[in-house]
Amino acid sequence: MKKLAGIAVGLLSLTLWAAPPVSAAPPLETVARVDLDRYQGRWFEIARLPNFFQRKCVGEVTAEYAPIGDGTVSVHNRCVTGEGGVAEVTGVARPADRSGTNARLEVSFLPKWLRWIPFTWGDYWVIALGEDYDHVLVGTPDRGYLWVLARTPTLSNEVYQALMDRAAAAGFDVQAVVRTGPAGAPAPSRK
Repeated sequence: MKKLAGIAVGLLSLTLWAAPPVSAAPPLETVARVDLDRYQGRWFEIARLPNFFQRKCVGEVTAEYAPIGDGTVSVHNRCVTGEGGVAEVTGVARPADRSGTNARLEVSFLPKWLRWIPFTWGDYWVIALGEDYDHVLVGTPDRGYLWVLARTPTLSNEVYQALMDRAAAAGFDVQAVVRTGPAGAPAPSRK
């Protein structure tokens, strides 16, 4: 019995040690509502905060969203890699709360049989959205992930700057943002 108690304490200590620090940033504000029917379709990545799972993406990056019918959304991400190949992954997004706004989603790219595990879902919060659903700023409440997406491979400098200003005001490190540019060609960084 002592051995089991010791293991439990050890696991609890490891969990607390490995847990990310609590952020002092204020709560991340999202848009008031996202119409998932209007959100569906193809989006081109314009810029992102660098992240581990997109480390091989150097060319065109797209995300395709389609309603599944049970309140969830199919998510298909695709990018061109440095070797000239294509990397693709399909997952699912679902509302993170019961508010009905669809501004706070969570996404999983793991197989369906693993999605019951709570930590297999990542935050996908819509921070800014074009009135015509032509551009979007998506991030996570811990400010660790950020994407700028548009319906076309390019975005005007004025709109891009407004989105970066919004991200900076929300506490994101916009100096670290990488622009992926038209059709994945590297674009000038934010000045």
